[in-house]
Amino acid sequence: MAILLGSIADDYTGASDLANTLTKNGLRTVQTVGIPDPSLALPDVDAVVVSLKIRSVPAADAVTAATAAERWLRRRGAAHVLYKVCSTFDSTDSGNIGPVTEALSDAAGGGLVLVTPAFPETGRTVYLGHLFVGGQPLNESPLKDHPLNPMHDANLVRVMARQSRGAVGLIDLPAIAAGPDTLRARLEALREAGVGSAIADAIFERDLETLGAIALETPVSTGASGLGLGLARALVRSGRAPASDATTANAICPVGGLSAVVAGSCSKATLHQLDVAERSMPVLRLDPERLLAGPDEIAAAISWAGDRISAGPIVVAASAAPEIVSRLQSLYGREASGHAIESATSVIAAELVARGVRRLVIAGGETSGAAVDRLAIPAFLIGPEIAPGVPVLRTVGNTQGDMLLALKSGNFGGEDFFTAALAMMH
Repeated sequence: MAILLGSIADDYTGASDLANTLTKNGLRTVQTVGIPDPSLALPDVDAVVVSLKIRSVPAADAVTAATAAERWLRRRGAAHVLYKVCSTFDSTDSGNIGPVTEALSDAAGGGLVLVTPAFPETGRTVYLGHLFVGGQPLNESPLKDHPLNPMHDANLVRVMARQSRGAVGLIDLPAIAAGPDTLRARLEALREAGVGSAIADAIFERDLETLGAIALETPVSTGASGLGLGLARALVRSGRAPASDATTANAICPVGGLSAVVAGSCSKATLHQLDVAERSMPVLRLDPERLLAGPDEIAAAISWAGDRISAGPIVVAASAAPEIVSRLQSLYGREASGHAIESATSVIAAELVARGVRRLVIAGGETSGAAVDRLAIPAFLIGPEIAPGVPVLRTVGNTQGDMLLALKSGNFGGEDFFTAALAMMH
């Protein structure tokens, strides 16, 4: 299987977001969970998205995992590798976007790397190097207070520079709007000035198409799913990828079994989605402090679910309001409290699957990663889109049999996302 495009995603929900975007724009795509075991038979595809959990780990660990995935992708023919990051650029001053970008560039022989988290379809735009969310600067938006990687600076040139060894430049909107030749000239000037990576503006999809076409001339790029859109369209327009319906037919075949939702995201969007779901299905809201205190809350949740799951979909949520999360972090530490909730929700998800759940919606990036790892799912086929950035996923090589999942980033989806997702998982 020789692939046209490789990608390394820094979390699992971001990986499914990108895989969905690539599929929608003409590339047959499979999402793997880590580097696949050699025994796993993957379908014939144009693109592979390797899902990792490296957004919030130590930078050295992120670099090690990402470079191993890069080697695996190159051996399978990928001439270009996209490092997929969150569209809100979630990171800290120590990484991990800068260190991983530089390591991937070094592994590919060096050169300037285009970087943009812009994705206009989801309200993320970049202008003069500043990231906007729905028209608001990132640091003034509701998304600034990520529980693990809060983002209080909208100037991505500054953000990237603080976590990079090399110089960081800017490719502004006029240079992109002027077309490929002007963009190439700007890139060459930045290279000659010793710049290793450059934040690129993008307001419209046409900007992403220009960036994608130019990025394909280099070995590495870094960005959100919007840059994946540009890369996919460039591959199709060049004739290297056949223009066709890229949705894998097997991904939408029905499965039997029970249905459930497990939520760990504390985003405003997910909290509202839980309120709406409560109107149509049983919702259990876990006490995060009791989750940190011991196993009793997990056992109670599993018992509660077992009494109700056969009658229809249920929701188990460890999601909490920001002030509760802040209090828990002050008491137990940011890392310890986050890990405890991820571990608890993954145990609950696995117990639900053991009781017959085969259609599972998981809300939250860290929650999704922990649950998929505990379930030991090796890969996914990409099905139809439930909401922008969230497709139906069908397991590949799953020892527990075929399952349909949706891995939702906390901020994605409309207010009725949970009922809409379960309705699509026939």
